[in-house]
Amino acid sequence: MARRRIREDDEATADMTPMLDIVFIMLIFFIVTTSFVKEAGIDVNRPEATQASDKPSANIFIAVRENGEVWMDRRMVDVERVAANLERMLAEQPTDMVVIQADEGARHGVVVQVMDQIREAGISQISIAAEND
Repeated sequence: MARRRIREDDEATADMTPMLDIVFIMLIFFIVTTSFVKEAGIDVNRPEATQASDKPSANIFIAVRENGEVWMDRRMVDVERVAANLERMLAEQPTDMVVIQADEGARHGVVVQVMDQIREAGISQISIAAEND
């Protein structure tokens, strides 16, 4: 019976294909299940409140500056176009909560207009961001 001789230069190697398949499947899983936050894109000077509480995290933020500018998704939008932009954002990623980050010097009327536009888009939970005292 012939015996097979093992040469010294033959080394045992592991097949990397199954491991790479698992890594790519995990990568696809994490990309699909990740929730993306739509930030306003600017920082505002939020008012302080003694009774401010932590709310569940939201995915969409709308900022209102002191001069009345409204920012969504890192760009300035007209206050009448908030609902249309919000509907576009909701088509990409549905949510039931929006956070308004209003500057403490922002006019009350602009914030109320933004709230009306949010409700027009079908969002019922609106939070206004404040700093804890």
